[in-house]
Amino acid sequence: MKALVAQSYGPLEDLVVTEMPKPVPGPGQILVRTEASAVNAADAVLVTGVMKDVLPVQHPFTPGVDISGIVEAVGEGVTRFVVGDPVLAWLGLPSGALAEYVLVEDAPSVAIRPVGLDAAHAAALATGGLTASSLVNAAKVTEGETVLVIGAAGGVGSYVVQLAKQAGATVLATGRAEDAAYLKRLAADEVLDYKSVNIPEETRRRVPGGVDVVIDVAHVSPDLAEAAVAVKSGGRVIYVLGGPPPALDRGVSATYAGAEAPEGRLGELAAQAADGRLRVEVSANYPFASARQALVDFTTQHVRGKITVTF
Repeated sequence: MKALVAQSYGPLEDLVVTEMPKPVPGPGQILVRTEASAVNAADAVLVTGVMKDVLPVQHPFTPGVDISGIVEAVGEGVTRFVVGDPVLAWLGLPSGALAEYVLVEDAPSVAIRPVGLDAAHAAALATGGLTASSLVNAAKVTEGETVLVIGAAGGVGSYVVQLAKQAGATVLATGRAEDAAYLKRLAADEVLDYKSVNIPEETRRRVPGGVDVVIDVAHVSPDLAEAAVAVKSGGRVIYVLGGPPPALDRGVSATYAGAEAPEGRLGELAAQAADGRLRVEVSANYPFASARQALVDFTTQHVRGKITVTF
């Protein structure tokens, strides 16, 4: 089979499409024939080795944590899936989805792809949707609250906006001026152009006293406490990256959250995407032969929603 492979740590430009052995599912595994994958920030981090002391990988290494495809074979003990089932999955780390065939553990992080959700949009849902759901749940967003989403136009933020709105919140979303109409379509109540205003100050101007919750997907400031300026006393700040939460004043709490796949969550997100309750934005799609370019463009361009790769 063909796979996108890094032979060692290095720039994304060194990735190559090459032949690799076709895997065989073991107990509790399914083999998926890939129809689509999606590009994530983790792919670049793992390929380049920026965080190799924390997240080392073995080479040759195939990136990609999101997959949508067809079950090709099932291992011993697998009863939820049969050959021919359309599925979507979040692989977690290490990854491997940018290959023609991928081993997937039979776990809550894999679900049947419903009718009405095509392969590319299913792949674009897995990591982003699961991460956003975890962030909104960690924030304990309730009806009537105000939520500021920092990094709202991207592959996680776009889902955070929608899920926070589903929870009954008034949503302020940050983006570029050209993202305003898109963010409004996602159900943002107000859009803040981070290129032209100071986000905490502008938030305070629009919501005197501060918002109830900030969900910071972007971490655009090296000072993680800066986002807390936009929150009212006793409010909450949720960050998407790991690490020790910053010490905040005024009774503001800080929490980290990331992608999690409790039982049934991925299937529910897929059902919402299939029937239109959850919008999945695919800003660009690349053929597998151009998968390396997809990763390069993801890291060098302003991406709205997700970039996908189809096989």
